[in-house]
Amino acid sequence: MATNLLREHEVAHVSRIMALVALGRLRARSGKDGAEAAFDEALALAVPTGTLQRLAPVRLARAEAAALAGDLARMRSEAAAVRDLARAYRHKWHAGEVAYWQRRGGDAPGAEGWFAPPYASELHGDWRAAADAWDALHCPYEQARALADGDEAAQRRALAMFDELGAGPAAAAVRRRLRRAGVRSLPRGPRLETRADPHGLTARQQEVFRLVADGLTNSEIARRLGLSVKTVDHHVSALLAKLSVGRRREAVALMRQAADHPPKDR
Repeated sequence: MATNLLREHEVAHVSRIMALVALGRLRARSGKDGAEAAFDEALALAVPTGTLQRLAPVRLARAEAAALAGDLARMRSEAAAVRDLARAYRHKWHAGEVAYWQRRGGDAPGAEGWFAPPYASELHGDWRAAADAWDALHCPYEQARALADGDEAAQRRALAMFDELGAGPAAAAVRRRLRRAGVRSLPRGPRLETRADPHGLTARQQEVFRLVADGLTNSEIARRLGLSVKTVDHHVSALLAKLSVGRRREAVALMRQAADHPPKDR
């Protein structure tokens, strides 16, 4: 009985940290207020554990937020905080991401053969392979980030993807890069209805998400809205990507976490 309660507590602890990480990442990627508060709470919960499982997601999300804010010193510091732990456990994803952010900060960590393929490709400067690897994993934000390191055509595609995801800071960075290269004809950005939602969801995606939160399956949502199941599948995949989560229940938990932690006014 006591063991089961302990396990339930540990699961709840990890879930809370991950929900806060997802919330902070969503706010950072969309350029909304409140990312730092979510990350600070997640870090306060993770640090006492001293475990890679809890520390790495927090530190690496904070590194990404620092990169989006243009604070390269803090980006390197956050990534370095879990470098040794990630390498000690030979965690191919965490160690690979640490090296990725270090390289973004001007260091030259090198690519280990055991790093996860997308990060190994990015560290070797192969943006095409990295973008393809992220695409295969259904990670559109990371795919767009890899494309942003490519040629003009790839950067234009990255810009369109960032706009579709509501990733304002990353889209703005790509626009600046293209304009510095002399490109003038660029799309203006997401539609007004997308910008109006704090998470960058379109009106239809908001409608679908409310039904997801009510526990309906995609088939049930399709019948309720008079859509095809394939169309609902597309909407659900898009909203999960915009919320930076991989599962429906994670999206619901994230939105509940957001309701409990509304961003403070500037």
